[in-house]
Amino acid sequence: MSIDEVLRARDFRVTRARQLVWEVLSSSESHLSATDIHERVHAIDDSINASSVYRALALFSDLDLVRESHLGELSTWEPAHEDEVIHLVCERCQSTTHFNTSTVDRLRAQVEEVAEFSPTSIDVQITGLCATCCSST
Repeated sequence: MSIDEVLRARDFRVTRARQLVWEVLSSSESHLSATDIHERVHAIDDSINASSVYRALALFSDLDLVRESHLGELSTWEPAHEDEVIHLVCERCQSTTHFNTSTVDRLRAQVEEVAEFSPTSIDVQITGLCATCCSST
């Protein structure tokens, strides 16, 4: 389903800003800060300001279409995904890689069983150095 169809199905207007924010997020291979998103959107349509980008991100977050990750002091955005992804965050270049593993599923099961707690979201983050930064040291 396209972002236009999702928004209309939930009774929200389809705006150029929302379309472009979604296009930028869904075409990116990495997590993007709101500033990165605004710069990319603004390069496509210079009439779209930062507040429109922030409003689109807030709406998409409310609709569970995107995930915001707090990576240190940096807040980044990406399209929503299942919890079985671990975020590998490079301390030097700030790149974020998704590492798919069943470990998160096992963690969810253990938390439910041992702590009698039902997680609605799990966001695991590991910091270190990516392969590119490791080879440049």
